Amino acid sequence: MKNRRHDAILEIIAEKPVATQEVLISLLKEKGIKTTQATLSRDIQQLSLVKQRDENGVYRYTLPAAAVAEKSLFEEAVVSVDYAMNTIVLKCRAGMAQGTCAAIDSVKHEGVVGTIAGDDTIFILVRSEADAKKLSKKFRSEIFSRR
Repeated sequence: MKNRRHDAILEIIAEKPVATQEVLISLLKEKGIKTTQATLSRDIQQLSLVKQRDENGVYRYTLPAAAVAEKSLFEEAVVSVDYAMNTIVLKCRAGMAQGTCAAIDSVKHEGVVGTIAGDDTIFILVRSEADAKKLSKKFRSEIFSRR
């Protein structure tokens, strides 16, 4: 449920300016997702959302610049995503792993213990196999759904 709610929040803020939690709760409800203000507040924190002015000067929830940079790098750099037990392996285009790894580190994904990058491969150590599965799925959807 939490992943579905997080995905819906990210989809909503990408589509329209959302300035308040009350508006976001209402828009989630339209998508069939009921939530409380306290839960939404935690979601906003976990997603690292920030309020920034858009091109019209209106404050809205957005992903921080680091997260946007991560998505952009992923689209350009990452070729494949896989995991074994509690380790995620990202295969990248030659020379792009270290920059992509730095972007991953800047977002501080939940469950990540540490990362290491070579020229074309990133290893991400997470706390459990469940974390690896969840984060791998997230990476795949971010990367390959836009190609």
